[in-house]
Amino acid sequence: MSITPVYLSIKTLDFPCYAGLPLFIALDSAHSGHRLSGDGICKMVVRHSESAGIKKQMSPHRIRHSAITAALDATDGDVRKVQKLSRHRNLNTLMIYDDNRGRDQQDVTELLDGMF
Repeated sequence: MSITPVYLSIKTLDFPCYAGLPLFIALDSAHSGHRLSGDGICKMVVRHSESAGIKKQMSPHRIRHSAITAALDATDGDVRKVQKLSRHRNLNTLMIYDDNRGRDQQDVTELLDGMF
């Protein structure tokens, strides 16, 4: 289980005084306690991806996309459950991820079909 949903539920339900405060804050001396910028989060993702040996160019959106696709796989394509996780209001947006997942399945099916 990811810590983020737990943190968010504690932050908003158990401690409403923290609602509206930044989820991700800077820890450096010049900006301590201030909200991280989108660029700052992106730089962290790139830095940690590189240190983990990931060769593919990474971004927060790519991680989100991978997580949504993995959730669709784990729920056997239950788009309603994954819609809650992804927070996509429009189900058509989420279906793009499911369509991509279907293409991957087709590629693997063709690969396996060629082996036999």
